[in-house]
Amino acid sequence: MRPSQFVASVLLLASATHAWPWGPVDSAAKDLAPMIMGRDDPTSTQSQSSSALSSDSSSSSSSGSASSSGSATGSATTSASGSGSSITGSVKSSSSRQNSTSYDTTKTYDARLPAGGIQMITPAPNGPATYYKIDQPVTFAWNYTSLSATPSAIDILASCSTNAQIYTIASNFTVTNSTQSIVWDTGAFETSASVALLTADYTLIIHDAAKDISATAQAGYLATFNQFTFGMYQPQPVVPFKDFVCVTCSGALSSAERQALTVVFGTAALCVVSFGWFTGVVGLW
Repeated sequence: MRPSQFVASVLLLASATHAWPWGPVDSAAKDLAPMIMGRDDPTSTQSQSSSALSSDSSSSSSSGSASSSGSATGSATTSASGSGSSITGSVKSSSSRQNSTSYDTTKTYDARLPAGGIQMITPAPNGPATYYKIDQPVTFAWNYTSLSATPSAIDILASCSTNAQIYTIASNFTVTNSTQSIVWDTGAFETSASVALLTADYTLIIHDAAKDISATAQAGYLATFNQFTFGMYQPQPVVPFKDFVCVTCSGALSSAERQALTVVFGTAALCVVSFGWFTGVVGLW
């Protein structure tokens, strides 16, 4: 290339360069500068990466919160509609376990001590058999013996083996003294009893109301008392003697009874005749 041509080319290029609109290019260069500088600066890259990670973490946390909120809402709904009874049942179960936990607060006495008992006063325990008329008041009285722990209440019952029934004379009868008594109004009892009293023998039962009849007796505590027997019968209206009929009697003799009487009278007659003949023969008559 000739020198004159080279100089002309330079001048043309300089004019074109001066006439070119560099403003937008400078702006673009300015926008690209941080990126170029950031590309070259590792600290900036790390910072941008951390920022991106933070942003991702924040977005993940936000979505997680939203998810957690959704799951919380779902749980709350399920709990309110489906698990409410389960929770209530669980509470009841827990409280029932607490209630069912038994703590042995019963005082224990020396095992060599006898169990508490009852001694009858009325009727007399060693007297003749006692029979009570149904519809009349019946009185029982007794003493407590060998009691180290007095029961707060007792049950008083009458057991009849004929119809396998147990009649309640008194329930939760308060123990106040070492000697007690009770009047059983059998007339009033009959009006409300579902099973009528029979003409039969009965056993008086007295036991601690807090324990079962068949509970094992403990030293110092009241044992079940069932050692007194009495009879009861239905009263009958007064009947004149001439109208009285004995339902267990019979005016006719059985064949065996007639034969026995025949033998007795026959033997007696034979003895008399034989003795008379003997005395006549001997000359004693």
